[in-house]
Amino acid sequence: MIKKILIVDDSKVARIMLKKCLPKDKAYEIIEAVDGQDGVNKYREFTPDVTFMDLTMPVLDGFKATAEIMKLDKNAVVIIATADIQRKSAEHVTALGAFTLIKKPVKSELMQEVLAAAELKLSKLPGVK
Repeated sequence: MIKKILIVDDSKVARIMLKKCLPKDKAYEIIEAVDGQDGVNKYREFTPDVTFMDLTMPVLDGFKATAEIMKLDKNAVVIIATADIQRKSAEHVTALGAFTLIKKPVKSELMQEVLAAAELKLSKLPGVK
């Protein structure tokens, strides 16, 4: 069951937009990070069930932050939320272990679909989160 969600994006507006797409009937604990390094630090501190990650950010980009998170937790569910949906980027984040890539701006229907898929993945993990 998804309880904690980490949103990593340097754009405050993008973080607000992602939060608005989350189902309102769930009581998620939302943690926000302002860049990739902040995201890695908050992942360590809060161990979220799902992480939404932008790719283009200062300090540490989403590619490197995703790699760092996957080193910390090979079962981490990192959903890349980006406007950069080029095939090369998608292949790169998939190779890093990202769960999926969704295009910003995210629509509520798509958000519900990816959260349901993430929930299914989490339910199959040993010692379910």
